[in-house]
Amino acid sequence: MPPMNATCFTKPYTSPEEYPEFGAPVLSAEDYARLREYALNDELSDELDRAIVVKKEQVPEDVVTMNTRCVYLDERLGTQREIELVFPEEADLAAGRVSVLTPVGSALIGLRVGQEIAWDFPDGSIRRLKVTGVRKTAA
Repeated sequence: MPPMNATCFTKPYTSPEEYPEFGAPVLSAEDYARLREYALNDELSDELDRAIVVKKEQVPEDVVTMNTRCVYLDERLGTQREIELVFPEEADLAAGRVSVLTPVGSALIGLRVGQEIAWDFPDGSIRRLKVTGVRKTAA
């Protein structure tokens, strides 16, 4: 299947069974187009290539999107953390606002509550991150 792009929409997203590639990140067309404007690392670029791109109103409420607060569990470290996923210019680690271009941000974008992903980190480790909660913020 060719990579999705901002001009290729799927039907309304109602259940995982409708998509044979369930597990692929789900992104709004707006977020997808804006993310493609950045110089992306290979991992995030690969995630965008396999993403299901839908209209903003079709993104399920339990998906990590830009400007959402999410709670994730780092299974390797045994730690849980809450962050807000933001574009690079909005990042503020002290306020828990993490750029989508960081390893954690790139790993979590498009995942649903309950999904997990193994992700390579700059220190050479592979960490398994699991989304345990999502809350939309006013953006």
